[in-house]
Amino acid sequence: MKIVVLLKQTPDTETKIKIDASGSAIDHADTKFIINPYDEFAIEEALQTKEKAGGTPEVVIMSFGDDKARELIIKGLAMGGDRGVLISNAGLETADSLTVAKVLAAAIKAEGASLVLCGRQAIDDDNMHVGTMAAELLSWPHVNVVTKMALNGEKVTVEREVEGGKVEVYEVGLPAVFGAHKSLNTPRYASLPGIMKAKKKPFETKSPADYGLNSADLKGKIKVAIKSFEYPPAKPAGKLFQGEEIEVMVEKVVKLLREEAKII
Repeated sequence: MKIVVLLKQTPDTETKIKIDASGSAIDHADTKFIINPYDEFAIEEALQTKEKAGGTPEVVIMSFGDDKARELIIKGLAMGGDRGVLISNAGLETADSLTVAKVLAAAIKAEGASLVLCGRQAIDDDNMHVGTMAAELLSWPHVNVVTKMALNGEKVTVEREVEGGKVEVYEVGLPAVFGAHKSLNTPRYASLPGIMKAKKKPFETKSPADYGLNSADLKGKIKVAIKSFEYPPAKPAGKLFQGEEIEVMVEKVVKLLREEAKII
């Protein structure tokens, strides 16, 4: 059995995002990248699944990105992954979700994986597209926002959160794709021995061509393009009430809440 974990590099949540001079792209010159947090839950679940199965499944940490993703894959190996695969996005830096899913689906198929784990969504664009699209391209079942998971032979029983605080339970036959929610587990830290071992673990750098895909053809079929970015509008200055009786100030606040904010 082989488990593939899809990893995406995303800006650190504390990074100050800068728009470049053209206004059509993000300036990542000073951006610190991290593993998409939801993907860490996917890595942890893969490792726990391997441990419960007696250590036999191979856990492959895979990403489609640039060289910055290399260190993040290695972090996944330090947590306990067995092998890393970086698929270069050279020439496809502006690829949309479907294009990324096409590349990853081809790589998953080539790996012969039977279980694929990813985060429920990426924290940068919040699209929640790639895992579902990859599953559809593979004609595999997919369950997202998974909060509990148990492997039983060739079937996986999962729970997922839905609106209203209710839980859905699915029994899914493998191969399949699952999107991890933050309540699925608690990701482990990479130990010092794990960090040292990670540097010696197998690591492959691939291109779409290695999976029979032509980058120029993929680029020509990108269906979504970002035309421009804008910073959020500045928050209006707040109104300060002082120097009057409490009753008077409260009356003014209530009036504004009713007539301007229209929340009461």
